[in-house]
Amino acid sequence: MNIHSFHIPVLGLAFSVDTPIKVAHLGIDSVMSIVEDSLLEQVRKFYSEKHGFKFQPITNKVTDARAKRITQYLNLVKKIAEEKFARFKKSCSLGEAIDYFGMLPDASSLKKQFLKLKEIGNSADLINYARNHAKMGSIDVNIMTKLDRVNFKGAQPLGKEYNDAHAALRGFAKSELQSSLILSAGLNPSLYSYMASFDDFFPDERGVFRKKIILKVSDYRSALIQGKFLAKKGLWVSEFRIESGLNCGGHAFATDGHLMGPILEEFNQNRAELRQTLFDIYATALEQGNRPSQIPVPEMKISAQGGVGTADEHTFLQEQYGMDAVGWGSPFLLVPEATCVDRGTRERVRASKEKDLYLSEISPLGVSFNNLRDNTKDLEKEELIRKGKPGSPCIKKYLAFNTEYSKKPLCTASRKYQHIKIKELEENKLPPVQYQREYRKITEKACICTGLSTPFLLENELETGQSGEGVSICPGPNIAYFTELVSLRKMIDHIYGRANIITRNDRPHMFIKELGLYMDHFKKLMDEYALDASKKVKNRVSSFVKNLEAGIAYYQQLDLNLSNEMATGFRTSLKKAQSKLELLSHQLCLEAV
Repeated sequence: MNIHSFHIPVLGLAFSVDTPIKVAHLGIDSVMSIVEDSLLEQVRKFYSEKHGFKFQPITNKVTDARAKRITQYLNLVKKIAEEKFARFKKSCSLGEAIDYFGMLPDASSLKKQFLKLKEIGNSADLINYARNHAKMGSIDVNIMTKLDRVNFKGAQPLGKEYNDAHAALRGFAKSELQSSLILSAGLNPSLYSYMASFDDFFPDERGVFRKKIILKVSDYRSALIQGKFLAKKGLWVSEFRIESGLNCGGHAFATDGHLMGPILEEFNQNRAELRQTLFDIYATALEQGNRPSQIPVPEMKISAQGGVGTADEHTFLQEQYGMDAVGWGSPFLLVPEATCVDRGTRERVRASKEKDLYLSEISPLGVSFNNLRDNTKDLEKEELIRKGKPGSPCIKKYLAFNTEYSKKPLCTASRKYQHIKIKELEENKLPPVQYQREYRKITEKACICTGLSTPFLLENELETGQSGEGVSICPGPNIAYFTELVSLRKMIDHIYGRANIITRNDRPHMFIKELGLYMDHFKKLMDEYALDASKKVKNRVSSFVKNLEAGIAYYQQLDLNLSNEMATGFRTSLKKAQSKLELLSHQLCLEAV
């Protein structure tokens, strides 16, 4: 049972790597990335020594080292979190009990009962209530399905089960955690099929799952396709986590102009049908696999995240669209009690404005990546370019996917790849302006493997070694409106409307902010259309326009229950966007819809 109505989504590699250790005993759900097993090994060593546990390193010479590192780290996190929770219950003071239940949403039945007892004034009863009713938060993990690099032994590729995502899945499946796996970045058929190898993802005779599956999706169609694929394997999706395509942190998977509001509406309208459709397929698959099939229809939650910044928005998503929970990501980068960010980077995030936050092409994955201008990893990259040594040493190779020049994939941010690519560019004898443009495309890529891991090492004063001290960070655009470091309690009070930590009065509604981001994205499509006016590109642009116009029309009739001033601003923003869209579409000789 979730006792909070928010969760902390995965934040890069290091930023939420130990968040469950910090917040699970307080009943807060959070998500760690398990992509970077070498980082997890360093974190495991740090916390083992901190808590006096024996640490036995798992070296690269150990068979299946990646999966084993992940398993051991997750087991350690579970052990520490459970010990903290057990200490809380055993030695719970009146003040600790008041703090624990004070953080819960005011609508919580647990909190209401606690407050009733508090009116009576019996401290012993309050403490006993806390011991009997306090719950731990879920310790969840995230795998980006596309980060499934083939691994080699010498020159020979290893079996698919040793691919990065497959090994990470195995590491989680073999851990002692009873929690959820969040799968993001789309369908990976091989990985999804591999999940059926592990009993923990299937229900027992009572219909209980030891490990649940959560899919992060950007639209209803994707949810249906992926949900059906898994259901045919006898695997149930316990939650669909809808994330804004652009108003989010990390990699941005933009839709074709489908906006968050209409997407949430579609999920809300079709929720029961989606659950029943998937259950019919799922029950048949269980029966065919000789697994318990006479079970009730399992729970299927729907949650949303991406750009949420006020208690009103949080409540609106719950009441208007029936969201079971709301994810709050980037704002927690300003909560030292919950996340791991080195001091210098956290200060850069705190001071950031809209102009400092942009959608970049620095990721070697070839997917747009939310970036903070002048982060130390980018400054380090630019210094190498000035010295005539572009590219980074490819130490970890997690994003090595390019096979243009060798059977063993290279990372496009690596020194080796960029050296080959630049030499090839020089041979083309391009005009200076065109050469510089192509040169920047090559050298723009950054080593985010190390950049997103280093903050844990810096924050805890550990050696960074070959990785260097450059830090990459990928907050969403929403962080521009949060301008101070706050305590965990104050952030939670902000989420539930008991406090307000946004001092700026010009923050747009999350739907308007996302619309603006899509309008900027549309301009990029226009540039593409100017270079390639093929029917395929024209159809894509036309579809994008139609979807944006449909989204604007939806928002125009939506009752957001805003104050008069905010409602006026909302409608004005919609009209401006609609006029701009009409102008841009006319420039492309498209018919206005």
